[in-house]
Amino acid sequence: MKHFTTIVLLIISNIFMTLAWYGHLKYAEWKWTSKLSLFAIIVISWAIAFFEYCFQVPANKYGFSGNGGPYNLWQLKVLQEVITLVVFTSFALFAFKTETLRTNHLIGFAFLVLAVYFIFKK
Repeated sequence: MKHFTTIVLLIISNIFMTLAWYGHLKYAEWKWTSKLSLFAIIVISWAIAFFEYCFQVPANKYGFSGNGGPYNLWQLKVLQEVITLVVFTSFALFAFKTETLRTNHLIGFAFLVLAVYFIFKK
């Protein structure tokens, strides 16, 4: 169960982090946010990132083998990175219609999946 809980928490946290890091790039398209200062955008991003931490910290706490979880520190980090890529790719393709997923991106992702394989290999 901790495997599943950790992965779900990491997915949710990465959704919030992607919105905090890249969501503001869409603000110019929204009338009420198009005139915000950089400081206001930073504050909004921090507010969104707060929720990322509300899921990321428990994911690491429950998932870490030192706390009785199923993953060692290296596995947690690589798992988080792959989830980040999946979430980011989904966001980029959905929110930014001008971005395209190219072969070189897929090759890079394949290498990251190989990284997961090697990190999880006993």
